[in-house]
Amino acid sequence: MQFLEQRRDQALALFRIVIGLFFLIHGVQKILKGTSLLSWPAGPSSLIELIGGTLVLIGLWTRWAALISSGSMAYAYFVVHQPRALLPIQNGGELAAVYSWAFLLLVFTGAGAWSIDQLRNSSKKKALTNA
Repeated sequence: MQFLEQRRDQALALFRIVIGLFFLIHGVQKILKGTSLLSWPAGPSSLIELIGGTLVLIGLWTRWAALISSGSMAYAYFVVHQPRALLPIQNGGELAAVYSWAFLLLVFTGAGAWSIDQLRNSSKKKALTNA
């Protein structure tokens, strides 16, 4: 178990990168299908997927991007999917529910390794110790 614990930050980083990439691709898919950015709620949702997915992927302002993305997917689930049926398997909302929970996890854990957030935090610490 120590082997796994030592690689926790890298596993979290891989999780963040994969979720961010998939979310970004989901937004690109909507735009390529011709979704108007002015249509509600698909337009703003597409922008959140593009921008939020990119920010989570690279690990920049990860907690904020994940919070907004989680809220967007929770909105998608409860407003678009949940009225069709109670359970996600019945209403086609599995993806929205999983994204919402995955992003909520990133809100609490942060970006992990291999992120711009980590680089920014380490450079701030270096600047404080050198001052």
